[in-house]
Amino acid sequence: MYPYYETDWSILPPEHNRRYSPGLTINNIKQVINETIETNILRKPAPTRLRELIRQIRACRTAAEERAVVNTECAYIRSTFRETDCIWKCRNMAKLLYIHMLGYPAHFGQVECLKLAASAKYTDKRIGYLGAMLLLDERTDVHVLLTNCLKNDLNSPTQFVVGTALCTLAAIASPEMARDLCNDVERLIVSTNAFLRKKAILCAFRFVRRVPELMEDYLPKCEVFLADKNHGILIATITLITEMCEQSGPVLRYFKSIIPTLVRMLKSLTVTGYSPEHLVSGVSDPFLQVKILRLLRVLGHGDATQSEIMNDVLAQVATSTETSKNAGNAILYETVLTIMNVESENSLRVLAVNILGRFLLNNDKNIRFIGLLTLVKTVHKDMTAVQRHRITILECLSDGDPSIQRCAMELSFTLINTQNIEMVVRELLRYLESTDAEMKALCSSKIVLAAETYSPSIRWHLDVLLRILTIAGNNIRDDVISSTIQLISNSPQHEQRFITDKMWEAIMNMNQLENRQPLVQVAVWTIGEYGESGGFDEFELIEHYRQLLWAPQLSITTKQYILVSLAKISVRINGCTPEIQNIINAFRVHMNIDLQQRANEFSQLFTNYKHLRTSLLEKMPKLKLSELTTSEYNADFASGESSEGEQQQQEEPVPAPEPSNQDILLDLLGDCFSSDGNGNNALAVVPVTQPAAPQSYLQTSFNQTGLSTINNYNNNGPMAPGTDSFLDLLGLAAANQTQPSQQQTIDYTPATATIPAIEVYHKDDIHIRFLVHPQQTTVHDREAPSTTPARITVQTTNGSQATIEKFLFQAAVPKAFVLTLREPSGTVMPPGGTIMQDLLIARQTGQSGGAASGLRMKVRFSYEVENYSMMEQIDVNEFPSGFLR
Repeated sequence: MYPYYETDWSILPPEHNRRYSPGLTINNIKQVINETIETNILRKPAPTRLRELIRQIRACRTAAEERAVVNTECAYIRSTFRETDCIWKCRNMAKLLYIHMLGYPAHFGQVECLKLAASAKYTDKRIGYLGAMLLLDERTDVHVLLTNCLKNDLNSPTQFVVGTALCTLAAIASPEMARDLCNDVERLIVSTNAFLRKKAILCAFRFVRRVPELMEDYLPKCEVFLADKNHGILIATITLITEMCEQSGPVLRYFKSIIPTLVRMLKSLTVTGYSPEHLVSGVSDPFLQVKILRLLRVLGHGDATQSEIMNDVLAQVATSTETSKNAGNAILYETVLTIMNVESENSLRVLAVNILGRFLLNNDKNIRFIGLLTLVKTVHKDMTAVQRHRITILECLSDGDPSIQRCAMELSFTLINTQNIEMVVRELLRYLESTDAEMKALCSSKIVLAAETYSPSIRWHLDVLLRILTIAGNNIRDDVISSTIQLISNSPQHEQRFITDKMWEAIMNMNQLENRQPLVQVAVWTIGEYGESGGFDEFELIEHYRQLLWAPQLSITTKQYILVSLAKISVRINGCTPEIQNIINAFRVHMNIDLQQRANEFSQLFTNYKHLRTSLLEKMPKLKLSELTTSEYNADFASGESSEGEQQQQEEPVPAPEPSNQDILLDLLGDCFSSDGNGNNALAVVPVTQPAAPQSYLQTSFNQTGLSTINNYNNNGPMAPGTDSFLDLLGLAAANQTQPSQQQTIDYTPATATIPAIEVYHKDDIHIRFLVHPQQTTVHDREAPSTTPARITVQTTNGSQATIEKFLFQAAVPKAFVLTLREPSGTVMPPGGTIMQDLLIARQTGQSGGAASGLRMKVRFSYEVENYSMMEQIDVNEFPSGFLR
């Protein structure tokens, strides 16, 4: 406050009494202003500082206390925003931004951000722009009001104001804002001020991402900026070039000429001496090195010539970078990704895998996780090099971090082959004992799949499945149960006797069965089918079954298995029929309608229809194994040469299948692990062959390479030599021999609304329907229209909110028809996405039409959604009348 002095007017000379004194008037005005400020503002309590608010929130012991503090402060901030002359807006906005970062609503401060951004004070403008970056986005209408303020600040003479505006524009620029302000940013890009030029280039990066057509304005300038000595400008320029190359193929080819420049730049950073300005933990500018490596990865992808230029510098970086600090590990990580994504030499790939192997030995969990994650992505590049680190990968299964365990598990399954399956599965079973329920379901299914493909013996395979059922308990999927039953059904008699005894021992302890109900289901099925081969006492068996049926902890599904098994035991073991009949009769009044119905039906077999009981409860026929579980199909995908014994086994004739009264397909094709030439695991499905005897149905599926190359309907010339065996697999050889020179014409017009549609499946947000196209005939086909293929388009739509991956569609038809599956439009369906696939169906030559031989189809499809594998199987019989008759 300015002092006010009392003046004695009597001592002044007379001339001063007559003169006007402006100084005294100004002092009076200042005194009035100061008194007003002191009265109205300074005497009011100052708002809480940001530090005090943070201290109060951290001192809260419960969420309710924290909400109370935040609500009180928000109410005060909201009241101060209504005042026009408040001098604490800047402080209140800072507190509001902190509250927003805690997750509380702060939308009421959006307009206040615009007011602060338009302020003439830099402190207010800085907080205003910071609030705009945090609180505003393209979805808010307030976002548009910031354009004029940004335009004014981009023309400001103060570099700090211009820099703040550029930062805000680079963070929240919309396409409209980018088009309006692109000229101002382009002017700042050529500025002599390096501080502003760096920020303007990063702002251009945002513009190119939002409006790709603006990249033409920055192409010639980027080459000039690469010669700049300022590392900040180099980092911004390389970031902009990388974005433009990823968005446009022509721009990518345009910038391939800068690869030698980038190589020289990276080499100079690697061999440079001490530079305190750019040194980070003993590494020369790791940020710039990482940016250069990412750009080289984009420019060299799929180009062997350009990749050869960067081989030497990549090897130099990989061998000379310091690994004791995190900065060096970041550079090595980017180097590995670059080596694996360009056409580099084999020695470099081995070096990259060895670097990832060293990552697995690091004490830092983050580095170990990055190493495993990168190996999962790049294992298909060099399987042999990754196999050298198999022991280290398996040790990661026992890590305390669940993320590391999961990555190690996924990587372990990709490394399985016929040589190491026993060791790898042993470690995976040990991991299965300690993991959580969700991972037990996933891991057990993958172990079953791997064992089906690479099992060294049936005894080992049965033992593994039994251990999975024991360890995983109720946390397994239904495919494990079906796979175990399939394998037991197809095992030799001595193996069935072995597994029956093992199953009986496994279910003897009643204390653990409520958590192992899949084991009980498989065990009672096995005992019911092969009970006569077991070495147990029949009265003890019946008494144990009685305890199982009346155990309250077992589910209804498990009791259904037990009841059916008990009925089958009555024809397997003599002398216990009355006890079994009494137990079944007790369930005729059970509260569950399904168990009640089963008990009544089985009871009739003991009284009125006892002469049918033996035939109705006979052993199930051998369940058809997936073709990929046999050695002859594994040999088609194995990486190494098969042994002489395996070759002799493959040359032996296949025995004819047992006669069956069933007129339906027992099983469709399955999928499992396979291996390519490098030993890499992949998904593969191949057609089934039974050359020794006819089947009731012909099974087909499709491979990754497609069946179009061996489809006689799609060939424009004679069949190449050696393809008869493939045609014979699909049942197409007869048609090809009958009309070897005929050329078929198939209409591939897109499906329209006029094409008849068959609703096949609509459940769990998966919608499948068949679009039946009219049959197309040519001049060659008019004499024999029955052999002309018809086309059905399978339309699969994902109606869920999750992405569906690895979608696989399979189908089978009666032997009177020939079915060919074309390649689908994809295997991944995002939410709302659709996959289209064509089926070509023709009637076999010589097969008569008629109502009795109409088209029927059995369909199976499988997919993965959110790391869960799903499979469904349905019958399709509702084809249009007269279709292929």
